[in-house]
Amino acid sequence: MPQLNKGGKYVFGLSAISNRREILFPAETLEQYPVQKEGRIIIFTGSKITGGFCVTSKQLLGQSKLKHILDDCPALSQYTIDEGEFVRYKGRGYTWLHISQNGVVRLPENTMRYLNLSCGDILMSIKSSDIAFTMGARGPLMDKVHSYPGHIKEYRVTCCGQ
Repeated sequence: MPQLNKGGKYVFGLSAISNRREILFPAETLEQYPVQKEGRIIIFTGSKITGGFCVTSKQLLGQSKLKHILDDCPALSQYTIDEGEFVRYKGRGYTWLHISQNGVVRLPENTMRYLNLSCGDILMSIKSSDIAFTMGARGPLMDKVHSYPGHIKEYRVTCCGQ
């Protein structure tokens, strides 16, 4: 996992959004954040600078000091909103998505629009905190990825969803 600058963020790898709106999370990300075990993930909007979205699970969120998000948003915690439909809470949008055991997620069209993402976009998997990782779309960190002298592995969904 490259650290792009001294004291800076770690990037696990890059993931491309396929033309079927699918994204494969880097294997190293899933080792550190085993969010695929539950079969569903919770995503929320990323920062204004980095864009994209943050990824966690109900279990990780429920065991953290941010548990109140689940308590205050029962439609999210009980998965009673449609998959990919965002609920607003304290300035961010939250939703849930299915995830395969190998880390593939299909982003519904409304989710892509909400997050201002398109097929073909490359997202960087960033170590963010103990409870979530970020799939960042832009900003200074992405600029560093493009000028990084080493190799940063890129992940793509194959025709068979892997």
